[in-house]
Amino acid sequence: MTRTPYNPRPAQAPPPFALRPARAGDEASLSALLTRSYRALLAPDYDPDVLRDALPIIGQANADLLRAPGYVVAEAGDGDLIAAGGWTWQGPAGAAGPIDWGHVRHVATDPAHAGQGIGRLIIEQTLDHARASGMRVLSCLSTLTARRFYAALGFVAQGEVDLSLAPGLRFPAVEMHRVL
Repeated sequence: MTRTPYNPRPAQAPPPFALRPARAGDEASLSALLTRSYRALLAPDYDPDVLRDALPIIGQANADLLRAPGYVVAEAGDGDLIAAGGWTWQGPAGAAGPIDWGHVRHVATDPAHAGQGIGRLIIEQTLDHARASGMRVLSCLSTLTARRFYAALGFVAQGEVDLSLAPGLRFPAVEMHRVL
């Protein structure tokens, strides 16, 4: 497994898009976006067998996130979802932590639009929304691939973890935090 350094491509002008709150009707489009994004962008840093087995799990939109006020999608002018992400009070395992501690969740950018600043915009909006909602800290379980992306946005790595996605399926990740 080779770790690719974070070298964002030179910024290109993204297509016209609008950030809007996610909604229940986005589930199929969001699942397609997550799968497309993770399949292409995580490939350099994950064993092919691990990624193959993990995609059906990590590529599924979480219905609870679609209702969360801090979760947004970037919708292109043609209606396609090109990025998504946000935060919730509940962590990925469903448990809530301290009342002023939120969790960045399911951030993804379509590979055709990676490096255009859309993901950064989503995280910046996420930070602002979480701060305005009384959060003091945001945590995230970053993929190995996104570790440098989050670090560039002020998140600090706490250590690598192996997420148990299913019996016998461990997915390497990095726990990261940012004080707001």
